[in-house]
Amino acid sequence: MTTTEPLDVQPTALALLLLGREADPRSERGVECPGDLPAPSDPDLVARARAAKARLGDRVFVLGHHYQRDEVIEFADVTGDSFKLARDAAARPQAEFIVFCGVHFMAESADILTSDDQRVILPDLAAGCSMADMATAEQVAECWDVLAEAGVADVTVPVAYMNSSADIKAFTGRHGGTICTSSNARRALEWAFGQRPAGGGKVLFLPDQHLGRNTAVREMGYSLEDCVVYNPHKPNGGLSAGQLRAAKMILWRGHCSVHGRFSLESVEDVRARIPGVNVLVHPECRNEVVAAADLVGSTEYIIKALDAAPAGSSWAIGTELNLVRRLAKAHPDKQIVFLDKTVCFCSTMNRIDLPHLVWTLESLADGKVVNRITVDPETERFARRALEQMLALP
Repeated sequence: MTTTEPLDVQPTALALLLLGREADPRSERGVECPGDLPAPSDPDLVARARAAKARLGDRVFVLGHHYQRDEVIEFADVTGDSFKLARDAAARPQAEFIVFCGVHFMAESADILTSDDQRVILPDLAAGCSMADMATAEQVAECWDVLAEAGVADVTVPVAYMNSSADIKAFTGRHGGTICTSSNARRALEWAFGQRPAGGGKVLFLPDQHLGRNTAVREMGYSLEDCVVYNPHKPNGGLSAGQLRAAKMILWRGHCSVHGRFSLESVEDVRARIPGVNVLVHPECRNEVVAAADLVGSTEYIIKALDAAPAGSSWAIGTELNLVRRLAKAHPDKQIVFLDKTVCFCSTMNRIDLPHLVWTLESLADGKVVNRITVDPETERFARRALEQMLALP
């Protein structure tokens, strides 16, 4: 009889996190959600949400990101992309509670932009963002050291995508950079290159490599050779000092798990299936997908483009499925399909469901503040500096 020795395997912090056994306060992910949630099958959930929201009245302001489920969007006071919602929250100083139906970094941005006496609530703390998790404060600080050793840190301006943690926004503010959205990425890059000697400046773009690459190459005339990818999991980012000195765009190795799944084959397949289809994709998609598309733009751009599209036109949309379905429902006179054959929701965004929203609203109505998102004063100060620089872009 043979015996098998037990494997000497130690679970990593990430493994424990995904198993729901631990939480990482430095990550966008979280697993704890104290309290008893209503059952998803409860037929009174809609009535309970309406009643709790009515009890709270003007004390609560509910924000709904475009990628949220319809059952959640129904209770949103405003809908929009992450930055628009954070600004909407700041414009409602009379609201004591800001319930952000989105993901963690969005709630952080709302906390940064709202007043100290307002409380920002995230219905499920596990609603994180895989892209934002791809760049930690420690990794980015190490990257800056690598740039310094290569002699290029002093000519490099960091530009952080809105889809990043408060820590990364604060790093950007400390080093004289700016935040950008998918709508103003070109303006942010033009500003950043203008902060350093003509022709000698560089940009560290994080955490989404695709938005940085697509903006630089598609909109600003840079070449793919002008871009290098810094991999935080390799020594020196996997780059030589010479590569860093030659590059114009130093792209962080991060991506969106939803937009990154669309492929050139997806575009070719939908064109073969639907003659005359217009392919419209988000700039977080891969470069080859963006190059093959007819139109490229932010979430707000996609919505406006379909609103203005003629009746009878056909569209394949490369963005999150909840939004695509909602757009198809809103425009029955147009053929609107998901670009990929495989269903793909944003899994973390979808953690905000009706039971979590009901639990949140009822808890607040009963005087119990749950799942509050706060950013420490030092981080907030520098993150706000970077956000305000974005607001000041020409």
